[in-house]
Amino acid sequence: MKKFLLIAAAVLVCSSALAQTQTIYKFTPVNDIEVTSVKNQARTGTCWCFATVSFLEAELLRQGKGTYDLSEMFIVRNNYNKRLNDNYLRQGNGNIGPGSIAHMAINVVKENGIVPDEVYTGINYDSPTHNHTELGMYLKAIADVSVKLKYRSPEYYEIMNDLFDTYLGVAPTEFEYKGVKYTPVSFKESLGLNLDDYIEITSFSHHPFYQQVPLEIPDNWDHQLLYNVPLDDMMSIIDNALKNGYTVAWDGDLTSGCFNHGRGVAINPSPKDREEAVKLEKVFPDMEVTQEIRQADFETFKTVDDHLMHLTGIFKDQNGNIWYKTKNSWGTARNEEMSGYLYMSNSYVKMRTISIMVHKDAVPKDIRKKLGIK
Repeated sequence: MKKFLLIAAAVLVCSSALAQTQTIYKFTPVNDIEVTSVKNQARTGTCWCFATVSFLEAELLRQGKGTYDLSEMFIVRNNYNKRLNDNYLRQGNGNIGPGSIAHMAINVVKENGIVPDEVYTGINYDSPTHNHTELGMYLKAIADVSVKLKYRSPEYYEIMNDLFDTYLGVAPTEFEYKGVKYTPVSFKESLGLNLDDYIEITSFSHHPFYQQVPLEIPDNWDHQLLYNVPLDDMMSIIDNALKNGYTVAWDGDLTSGCFNHGRGVAINPSPKDREEAVKLEKVFPDMEVTQEIRQADFETFKTVDDHLMHLTGIFKDQNGNIWYKTKNSWGTARNEEMSGYLYMSNSYVKMRTISIMVHKDAVPKDIRKKLGIK
């Protein structure tokens, strides 16, 4: 996700170059799950938080708890505090960029609580949308000074806190929402979500399957272990979740495949078809993906941790092929016809998924047993 601004610019150029907006694919729903509205992360690398918050909001809907718009930037701020500490203790060799993955949002909510977006928008500067360009530069400069001095003075903490206050606003310790007074922790508790129910899953063969393993990507900077399953099992988990009303937080790559947000599709044609297929003038078959092909692209850095989004449904195209309806966090203006969504092909998801987060009950029982999940 560190590369988000470059990626977004490249995707925007690609989309603008294609005058046609109507996709050549015709989608019909198999199961389309109700979720909250599309948000805009704008000029930030915080897709991990937008995707995971959208996932939690969908969980609240699924559990009959109502519609909520939760604050992404409350989580981002607290996440920065954690990663700054990690970076200092690693003598400046940590990851203080904006990127993270799904469990880090869950961990912040567990430890610090959460607030509604109307209570903490995280925009305390003259902009209608998020922009962390300047914030990130100042943050790195202050962090570098503390490492160089080998000391974090009381003033260091004051300066860093003031930096977040300046750009994001003062974080609330108490607030009123719909006539009730809360703290961030008591508001989290009022939502009634069991945050221990959410698990992350990956599928790479350089680690044993059916165990919790490291995921060696820069944005997994806190070295969380993920459940590792064979590719077919990972796809079974995604399908089982979506067919039974559970959504999926998705982490993957959108630079190596044929990803076109403007046209609302992500496809995975064979190398021989790619040059023509990317024009989206006619339908080309997607390539068959095996565990070995997927692993090779990961180990040659063709599949990298670029972006998190939110899988919200299963659809079929006019030829009966499976696609995954995907809620992005780039607003709606850049693909108005799709209202900020896109459709990723089954082959694309097989090839380009880094990890997923699901409710543990969305995992088929036989796979849960192999993983030792109760």
